[in-house]
Amino acid sequence: MKDYDELLKYYELHETIGTGGFAKVKLACHILTGEMVAIKIMDKNTLGSDLPRIKTEIEALKNLRHQHICQLYHVLETANKIFMVLEYCPGGELFDYIISQDRLSEEETRVVFRQIVSAVAYVHSQGYAHRDLKPENLLFDEYHKLKLIDFGLCAKPKGNKDYHLQTCCGSLAYAAPELIQGKSYLGSEADVWSMGILLYVLMCGFLPFDDDNVMALYKKIMRGKYDVPKWLSPSSILLLQQMLQVDPKKRISMKNLLNHPWIMQDYNYPVEWQSKNPFIHLDDDCVTELSVHHRNNRQTMEALISLWQYDHLTATYLLLLAKKARGKPVRLRLSSFSCGQASATPLTDIKFTKYWTESNGVESKSLTPALCRTPANKLKNKENVYTPKSAVKNEEYFMFPEPKTPVNKNQHKREILTTPNRYATPSKARNQCLKETPIKMPVNSTGTDKLMTGVISPERRCRSVELDLNQAHMEETPKRKGAKVFGSLERGLDKVITVLTRSKRKGCARDGPRRLKLHYNVTTTRLVNPDQLLNEIMSVLPKKHVDFVQKGYTLKCQTQSDFGKVTMQFELEVCQLQKPDVVGIRRQRLKGDAWVYKRLVEDILSSCKV
Repeated sequence: MKDYDELLKYYELHETIGTGGFAKVKLACHILTGEMVAIKIMDKNTLGSDLPRIKTEIEALKNLRHQHICQLYHVLETANKIFMVLEYCPGGELFDYIISQDRLSEEETRVVFRQIVSAVAYVHSQGYAHRDLKPENLLFDEYHKLKLIDFGLCAKPKGNKDYHLQTCCGSLAYAAPELIQGKSYLGSEADVWSMGILLYVLMCGFLPFDDDNVMALYKKIMRGKYDVPKWLSPSSILLLQQMLQVDPKKRISMKNLLNHPWIMQDYNYPVEWQSKNPFIHLDDDCVTELSVHHRNNRQTMEALISLWQYDHLTATYLLLLAKKARGKPVRLRLSSFSCGQASATPLTDIKFTKYWTESNGVESKSLTPALCRTPANKLKNKENVYTPKSAVKNEEYFMFPEPKTPVNKNQHKREILTTPNRYATPSKARNQCLKETPIKMPVNSTGTDKLMTGVISPERRCRSVELDLNQAHMEETPKRKGAKVFGSLERGLDKVITVLTRSKRKGCARDGPRRLKLHYNVTTTRLVNPDQLLNEIMSVLPKKHVDFVQKGYTLKCQTQSDFGKVTMQFELEVCQLQKPDVVGIRRQRLKGDAWVYKRLVEDILSSCKV
């Protein structure tokens, strides 16, 4: 499809790692840097009334840059598609980690929760409210640091920080009482309530307010009464009481939460909420590498990068910066090559220490908010208004800047949109790209003309078309063209191999199940035969009213409502763990309510004789 041509000049697509209401998320490799990214793919024809939500998220992510917020790299829009290139977080969802542990210890909860507070405090300081805080919207990166995602429901109140919002949105189990009552509310106060629910889930492993009946759940939230497990410490109970106040005016403020005694225990300093990744100062090494690659002088390159248009140049700069931060060489690939295949292999188990999130107690004393470079969008949202950021004068205190009047000197004709859906799967850490063959490129004589890029034909970029329950993308992915002679030879060779190879059971992988490291989304079993385990799961799924498609040792599962609407999509994969004679089951939620998914998968696994 032509919609993918531009995207495939810069990225090589791999497998699908998530789906949502109107988006699919694919793992991909950025050609020039070799860095792995996540690409949200949206069909504009199916967006409808969700288009303002898309505009809201892209506006927010272009203005927010923080160590605990998932970084936006690149946005492409075609006639029918919107592509959003984001930071890839291979560690999976916080939700999956919680249920794998049943619950977290207070010490581990504090490590995680300080990161959440840091991200949300920064969001509030920039004039936004997230309004959809939940464990599914928090991902672990390869270093086990949390990243906040899904800003599709965020709001930037117009007027000032005391402007009240009206829209009821988000997930009911995490929604504040004033929000579900239909009252006007402050976004920051509603976020604090959601963070209180998050804190409870971290320490308890279940929701404080839960019921299958929606009206009963409403009443529980409005009463604000919840069970207090015996393992909670007095200081934990006190903090929960302060955050889960039904009256928002009695609820603890974000400013007081930053230096709350429970938050500071074992740290002795408040949460560092300021951004450590400001846009203001460009990195010399990254600018130099881009200047050499594009054959432009440094001044021109700095000016082009500083436009922050979230095009391929922005993506390349930010990915180079990410490479440098991990101690990798700041180098670009100059020619055609193939990215290494990055399959969704889980990372090793996570062991938290408080030192992972903050640098040995040394707090950054400067706050330099990102300068907004985004042109105003024609789409309107009564609860969101674009305002440029202003520096906080007193850096010692947590301050909420007053929103200012929009100023747009350079109005761009092309509008750029993005998608709000989440993505997350535990997966192998970033793979390096392979094969590098220099090619000759023309010299840019003016230094200000269009940037040159060594691109590769789209036909060589996509490896991702898989047979699954969601077939929409199959027809849209560019097919290989040319090389018909070689293609026919390969097909002929495949036939010969098929004839000479003894037949195997349909659906079985040629080389057996994948070998994975033990991870929190992998359940171990007492079986040693992967085929026996696969057959056992396949026999149980129909009894649980779960439809599935088999692909090797992976079962792509889904459930439907009485009206035929898909309500849940997930994968169950039989895998060989990196231990002798140990077989496991990898679980991955792709779509649907996280807690419903938890109960369903637990029911399936408990019914299997494993």
